[in-house]
This record gives sequence, C-alpha cells and structure tokens, in this order.
Amino acid sequence: MTIGQSVRQRSGGRFDSPQQEVYLNLWRTYDRLRILEDELFGKHDLTAQQYNALRVLRAAHPQTLPTLTLASKLVSRAPDITRLLDKLHERGLVQRERPADNRRTVQVGITDVGIALLDKLAAEVKACHMHQLGHLSSEEMRQLVELLRKARQCHETADSYWK
Repeated sequence: MTIGQSVRQRSGGRFDSPQQEVYLNLWRTYDRLRILEDELFGKHDLTAQQYNALRVLRAAHPQTLPTLTLASKLVSRAPDITRLLDKLHERGLVQRERPADNRRTVQVGITDVGIALLDKLAAEVKACHMHQLGHLSSEEMRQLVELLRKARQCHETADSYWK
C-alpha cells in the first residue's frame, strides 16, 4: 500500500494526494488560528500584517528600515506596503522619511506611540498565542517549526529573512 492509498483510505477519498492533504490541513490550521488573532487585533483597529510591521520596526529601533526591506521581513507578502504604512502613519505609529541623498527610498521607523501600543498589546498577544498553541509541548512545537521550515525552504528566496 502506498502513502497516497493510505491517505485516501483514512480520509474517505477526500484528498487526491498526501501533498494535498498536508496543504489543506495547513490552510485549515491557518484559518482556525487566524480567527483568534483577527479578534485580538480588531479590538485595537489593527490587522495582523500591521502588527507584524510594527514588531519588525521595533526590532530595528532606533534605526529605520527602507520600505522594501521592511516588506521582505514580514511573515506574509504585503503587495501594498505603502497603503499598510499609510494607515500606521495616520495613527502616528510610524514615521517616514525620504533621505536627501536618495529620494527614491523611504525610510520607516516606529514612533514612541507605536512602541507604547506594542507594549500595551504584549500580554494579550502572549495569551492569544497560548490559546492558539499552548496545548502543544515544547518538543512538539520545535518539531513543528522544523517541519514548516523544511516545507517552505525550497520556496524561499536566497536572501529571505525566513530561510
């Protein structure tokens, strides 16, 4: 019996391949975990992507990052990084600057207001992550991280922050 036959038997024929079963399980897991995150960030008029951008900028603080560098460090692709930053800028959470020596680049940094918001959210985010994944042991989480890294490794660019 092949793995594919085993998968189809266990799943009642719902999956065409083991790869499809894994992919759809990843997607379903993302959906279930994301609901909890959306609820948390929605209370603070943020998206998960905006929160992630603020976290990356705080890690760089007091330095600033070029917009495209920030975009490359985000967990998920941000096709409209400018709009994402516009919304954070309107709330006073980030500041932007065009260096005099390179007007094509925009440098982005987190403000004190942005840092204060992250500090305010810290306990809630930690509790959310515990709710999402606290039922897994340390060893299970380590194994899961390694498997997820391995699954995406061949799809990351050579210079990926997530490689």
